[in-house]
Amino acid sequence: MQNLLLFLTTVLIWGSTWIAIAWQVGPVPVPVSVFYRFAAAAAILLPLLAALRRLPLPGWRHQPFLLAQALCLFSGNFLCFYGAAAHLPSGLLSVIFSLSTLGNAVNARLFFGDRIAGRTLLAALLGVGGLLLLFGRDGLLHPGGDTLRGVGLAALGTLLFSLGNMVSRRNSAAGISPLTANAWGMSYGAALLLGLIGLTGTPMVAPPDGRYLAALLYLAVVGSVIGFTAYLMLVARIGSSRAAYATVLFPVVALSLSTVFEGYRWDAAALAGLGLTLLGNLVMFWRGPLRSRPARPVPPGPEPETAPGTGPDKARG
Repeated sequence: MQNLLLFLTTVLIWGSTWIAIAWQVGPVPVPVSVFYRFAAAAAILLPLLAALRRLPLPGWRHQPFLLAQALCLFSGNFLCFYGAAAHLPSGLLSVIFSLSTLGNAVNARLFFGDRIAGRTLLAALLGVGGLLLLFGRDGLLHPGGDTLRGVGLAALGTLLFSLGNMVSRRNSAAGISPLTANAWGMSYGAALLLGLIGLTGTPMVAPPDGRYLAALLYLAVVGSVIGFTAYLMLVARIGSSRAAYATVLFPVVALSLSTVFEGYRWDAAALAGLGLTLLGNLVMFWRGPLRSRPARPVPPGPEPETAPGTGPDKARG
């Protein structure tokens, strides 16, 4: 029952963040909106983990990888997604994002030598076919329009997210817990965004109204802090492969909200496209029901990161 609750929490939260992103697009520049989100999330997560004594400072050799994780997961990718939200319905953004798992398979092959299974190739064909049906009526008929620009930005954001997953995998293998990496990554991401805002002379526009502020708080507290925590707890209980099955349902939640709040119009091609994309995700991830993994002995490995000043790595700095 707890696994199911964590699974549904992840799906509902991350499936609904796309409409909140769309509500932030407008009078506030995109870099400022993304900065607000992760500065607020870091301001919550860092003190919380510090109070729980679960906020070690990783050694210097890990800092470039934490910075890369911040660039890919907590700044650059969302700059792309927020930019794409100005051109596409939020639900369609989630469909493109759901294909990040295919990018994960390819990048895991490139960076870690993982084998690409036949089901991955079939899932890729289904996913691409679904996207062509979803976007064909606009993107193919009007190739110079905003639709292609939005698709391109969303695809770039999805690629960055996938690369961030590879960096996160490296950090976890190095003994840095995902919560620790996310806390520092959100902080570094906010710092990178603040630097970008300063370099480009982007005006720091205050939240203009209650809807924007509500969307910001939802993205920072619910989407970033609670959503990531629920997902990481699910990964710990059932494994990353089964936990990633949640991405199959993100577009269902996001497109439902887009239909209600944005007036997204369905036709036969869009329904067929969504069906193909969901089928591709099912082919990619289905391994069975959401069961907890059996406990297995932990093989010998490097010691995990410890609190600042308590381990040999920290002494070397």
